[in-house]
Amino acid sequence: MNTILALGMPGGWEWIIIGLIVVIFFGANKIPEIFRGFGKGIREFKEASKEIKKEIEKDSSEDKK
Repeated sequence: MNTILALGMPGGWEWIIIGLIVVIFFGANKIPEIFRGFGKGIREFKEASKEIKKEIEKDSSEDKK
């Protein structure tokens, strides 16, 4: 028996349904706070990855000397 799972990005109606569920669970006033938290987390992740990249480049340049 072959089962194929087609998982991809949600389409238009799916995003609307997801948005309605979020509003029902969290309320309209909490949504900006949630997205601010997501944005802050993404920003911190990017900064940490840049620092790691700099450390790797620094170590590799020291090894070449």
